[in-house]
Amino acid sequence: MMITDYNEIQVACFRLGEDLYAADIMRIKEIIRPLKRTCLPKGPPFIEGVINLRGMVIPVIDLRERFDMPPRECDTNTRLLIVKVARQSMGLVVDDVTEVITVAVKDIKPPPNVASGSVYEYLLGVCLAKDSLVMLLNLDNLLTSHEVTALGSLR
Repeated sequence: MMITDYNEIQVACFRLGEDLYAADIMRIKEIIRPLKRTCLPKGPPFIEGVINLRGMVIPVIDLRERFDMPPRECDTNTRLLIVKVARQSMGLVVDDVTEVITVAVKDIKPPPNVASGSVYEYLLGVCLAKDSLVMLLNLDNLLTSHEVTALGSLR
């Protein structure tokens, strides 16, 4: 997504711990409750496994693990965001989906430039929504090209 292509965008907000993140709703195919996962032997630690969603094998990414956050058990609020990354569907485990908001592109600020290897490399920008700081996720940066290729072989 190029955030300069529109005057405003709609994003789905979700929580990871106390932090509020968002993803462009045009990239989200659906939001579902977690399904039974099958583990992938020797898979990357941030891949929880794969699910069968209506006959499609979809890898599930634990965003907490990807962002080096402490683990959390699934509960009734846990959701999977089914998104497209590099022409492949993937499930993103989030603690809770809160709402869909419209954000004016002019209100999106670049992410803070901090040490490499942090969560900020996964962000498009940040904005303020109802007095909360919302971090806009860059879905295209969640996986390296090597990881995309490795996961593409699961189809």
